[in-house]
Amino acid sequence: MVTIDEPHAQHQNHVLTQNPRVVSLVPSVTETLLSWGITPIACTRFCEQPQLTSVGGTKDPNLQAIYDLAPDLVIMEREENLREHYEALVAHGVTVHAMHVTSLDSLGLELNRLATALSLSTPELALPNRIDQRLRAFVPIWRKPWMALGQPSYGASLLAHLGVVVIPQDQGPYPEIEFQDAVSLNVDIVLAPSEPYPFTARQLPELEMIAPVVFIDGQDLFWWGVRTELALQRISVLIDSVIA
Repeated sequence: MVTIDEPHAQHQNHVLTQNPRVVSLVPSVTETLLSWGITPIACTRFCEQPQLTSVGGTKDPNLQAIYDLAPDLVIMEREENLREHYEALVAHGVTVHAMHVTSLDSLGLELNRLATALSLSTPELALPNRIDQRLRAFVPIWRKPWMALGQPSYGASLLAHLGVVVIPQDQGPYPEIEFQDAVSLNVDIVLAPSEPYPFTARQLPELEMIAPVVFIDGQDLFWWGVRTELALQRISVLIDSVIA
């Protein structure tokens, strides 16, 4: 996944006044902003908010449409958006807040930074107690080529908090993997998410060659922010049902 590079990912120190004109290029952020009482003037087509103006995708935003909206702030994320679009926006004089959420620990910090930039006071995340390791899981995120959830990543940290260790562990956050190598991982379970690749019963026969399969809401696994607390609860219930 191409990302905004670290040196370019610092948000500009800019605290906004009430009723800011915000463009969100991150689905998780759009959902969170709405829960905070801020309605973005535009978002991406992946944000699942048809009532809001769309300015393209996370990887292919319509920059001219953003310029024309004259936003006070554009919100981006290193793993969702591209450096070239960040630099183009900054060069055009647009104030950009770039986030970098890689774990549950970083999430609280990043949400606080965002709230400060928007002159908001928001409640701290209320997370359940961490659970000791109880399962090893393979989490496919794409096929042809096969890709998996790895570490470090937000999704892996979410599962780790619930006692689920994602395998492979030492190949980066989103490694490509040969299918036969996945079969030999000796995991307890396959957690097949609904996104980014929409795994369904059609892929069940091949996934079952790796381990027993449980389908999981991809948004609960990969969307962070206001969704996180309830996502942890829902995934925990799912994992408990597997172990029972």
